[in-house]
Amino acid sequence: MKIGIFTALFGDKSLTEALDIIKAEGIQAVEFGAGAYPGAAHLGKTHEAVETLISDKGARDRLVHEVESRGLMISAISCHGNPLHPNKAIAEDHHRAFVNSVKLSSALGIGVVNGFSGCPGEGPNAVNPNWVTCAWPDEYRDILEWQWKESVIPYWTEQAKLLNDHKVKFAIEMHPGFVCYSNDTLLKLRNAVGDAIGANFDPSHLWWQGIDPIAAVRELGAEGALYHVHAKDTKIDPYNSGRNGNLDTKSYGDILGRSWVFRSCGYGHGLEWWKDFCSNLRMVGYDYVLSIEHEDGLMSPIEGLRKALSVLKESVIAESAGEMFWAKD
Repeated sequence: MKIGIFTALFGDKSLTEALDIIKAEGIQAVEFGAGAYPGAAHLGKTHEAVETLISDKGARDRLVHEVESRGLMISAISCHGNPLHPNKAIAEDHHRAFVNSVKLSSALGIGVVNGFSGCPGEGPNAVNPNWVTCAWPDEYRDILEWQWKESVIPYWTEQAKLLNDHKVKFAIEMHPGFVCYSNDTLLKLRNAVGDAIGANFDPSHLWWQGIDPIAAVRELGAEGALYHVHAKDTKIDPYNSGRNGNLDTKSYGDILGRSWVFRSCGYGHGLEWWKDFCSNLRMVGYDYVLSIEHEDGLMSPIEGLRKALSVLKESVIAESAGEMFWAKD
């Protein structure tokens, strides 16, 4: 396994500046945003710039040289958006980012695009997304049935053809607010459209739903559905959670008042948990990249990155175990 970083963290810096910092910190891989919510700061910022990279081999070669000359690799292209948004302008913008990400990933020989599943509205005349979280009153189940039958499965069935044509996998980050937020919902989509769909596994989005990331990663590993992994932690505040539960809509800036917040690795769950997580990844056959995503409101980007790195360097298993010399298989 290698330690990587989602470079959105350095969106205020040029590609050269970001890569120089990343190299100096001893990170081994980078994940570039190509549009939608995280933007495309290091790929030219616009759809047109990304499309130039797709069509211009010389431009791609220069990008790869910038990365590989520093001893780094590109682990994934990311386009975290909502191509199912009922606002057509948003949906079209995010769909364009997705298509560009698939084509660029294929052209670069990476083969992994990260993003969200998206979330439609409650019907064909909706204005905003509608994330259904309960089965009663009955109209909520009606909304959910319409979403999956008329929007989710048709859209991703079509995109699976694009993915297969370009030999690229789409790694969905399970996240509340979108239709794939848990193992059940991700596997429902995968079973409907095929193995072009898998997971960009981020444990931080699971803890506050009451999901055990170790149990979840074991199931997805057994399904062959682990395509990429993010490294980000979550801290459950025992006092606020005890009073209010974890369905929290307060500002992420209200750290003292929230029931949970995102933290750098080690500040929600300790070193032993991260060692166990990396061991379980190895046990289910994952041997790719753990990409750090910094969203810690208590730490500066560079301090949060360094704190996470210190935990992951202790936790990641980098070498093959080799032959078991002390006992027979």
